[in-house]
Order: sequence, then C-alpha cells, then structure tokens
Amino acid sequence: MKKYLMATTLLVGVGAAGVALADDDCRVPMTDWQPREAVQAMAEAQGWTVRRIKTDDGCYEVKGRDAQGRNIEVKLDPATLDVVEWEYDDDGDDYRGRGKNAAPSGTVAPPDNGLFTPGAPPVVEQ
Repeated sequence: MKKYLMATTLLVGVGAAGVALADDDCRVPMTDWQPREAVQAMAEAQGWTVRRIKTDDGCYEVKGRDAQGRNIEVKLDPATLDVVEWEYDDDGDDYRGRGKNAAPSGTVAPPDNGLFTPGAPPVVEQ
C-alpha cells in the first residue's frame, strides 16, 4: 500500500513540474488585447506578408513571409504586440529566437552603445 502511495505521489509531483515548465508565453486578460486589425497593421509595418493570424498559448501568432521573403512564424504579446518568440526558414535552415527585440525581419537597429557603427566592424571593449 505504501509503495502505491509513494509512486502516486511521485507521479503527481513530476506531472505538476512538467506543467509548470510547459507554462510559458502570454498571460494577458482578453480585455487588454489589441484587435487583429492592429496585429495586421503592425505586421505590414514590419514588411511582413501575413497568411494567418491566430491565437496560441495566449499570444497572437502570425504566419507569413518577412520582408526578405522568408517563411516566418512570430508570437506576439496581445497587449503590447511585442515579439515574444520568432521562427523563420532561410534556404532550408531554421532559425528561432525569443524576445521583443528579436524580430526576424532585420528591422531592429543595433543598440546605441557605441560598439556598433554602420559600415565598420564591431568594436570589442575589455
């Protein structure tokens, strides 16, 4: 009897940990979501051609092509429309990333910290 109780307790604990680890992405009340039209406008401003806008894990998910013609899949925070996660396919190679400054379209400027100058190699400070 004790073996079954211990095994059950262990399985429940491992299952709960798995659910906690899988819980990511967006947690925004629906009342704070921007409309799909705003998502479409933001995507077009980035130079993306949108094939589909859907919701996934509480985020907006945009599927389409970026300004360079690559297939993209981008998750957006529904309140701020910041990029949460992105993925694109470039000549058979898949690239993925996370974060609002990791847009796959290449439109994000380098940080203004003096390390990057257009047309010059990066400067490494020690």
